[in-house]
Amino acid sequence: MRRGRTEKVLVKQIQSGDVTRFPDEVVVEEPLEIRLDGNLVATTMRTPGHDYELAVGFCAAENLLDDVSVTAVRYCGEGPAAEYEYNVVTVETGGEAPLPQPRLGNVSSSCGLCGSLALTELAGRMTPISDSTTFHVDAMQRVLEEVSDRQEMFNRTGGLHAAAVFTSDGTIELIREDIGRHNAVDKVIGNRVLQGKSDAKELGLFVSGRASFEMVQKAWSGGFGTLLAVSAPSALAVELAKTAKMTLIGFARQNSMNVYSGEIDQ
Repeated sequence: MRRGRTEKVLVKQIQSGDVTRFPDEVVVEEPLEIRLDGNLVATTMRTPGHDYELAVGFCAAENLLDDVSVTAVRYCGEGPAAEYEYNVVTVETGGEAPLPQPRLGNVSSSCGLCGSLALTELAGRMTPISDSTTFHVDAMQRVLEEVSDRQEMFNRTGGLHAAAVFTSDGTIELIREDIGRHNAVDKVIGNRVLQGKSDAKELGLFVSGRASFEMVQKAWSGGFGTLLAVSAPSALAVELAKTAKMTLIGFARQNSMNVYSGEIDQ
């Protein structure tokens, strides 16, 4: 499975009237076609790497698996995977998953549901999270410190979002990066699905961008009881978090954070 890739480009920098040229490292962005049992689900722009996790996580977060097991994940196409530059992945359930309704056009790596489901419909299909872990503010601050140190590709390029799973003491259990913030979350969820993990309500989910409605929806689908975001939530995200009985934290900084739903210990 491929890791995230970068390319070198020649940059002309203008600073205080002086011009310098130097090679800069930029992240690669390519389309990924996601299929479920061979049926087209969506095409999204992503950073190559952890593609199996992304495909499985997307299907899980969009509730396309309907609680059936994933039996295999593979690159596919009408010829060798290399000829398609490893940009087509199918998630296999042996035909047990419902026939997916394909998205029309490309799915933006930063738009998630894009309004395809109303909050009331989503709430009617999912169960609120109960007995989730309540985190201490010190644990949240440790997460912010550790994520910054472990964003390898961001530190090299400045062009990637991150999603991370953290434990009750703020230890980072898993981190994934992608040019799309929703893709990073899907990779995290996909990793957990592939490993058969079901302890998400004891853990927290960190996202490097804003806490949109879609981010809360994906966190809820992944079973997380706490979502920690460095930027702002939307009004609909707050409403959905309350419906899901999730703790939603925004504007997370080393010395401050806003709690929009749920509770944290101090």
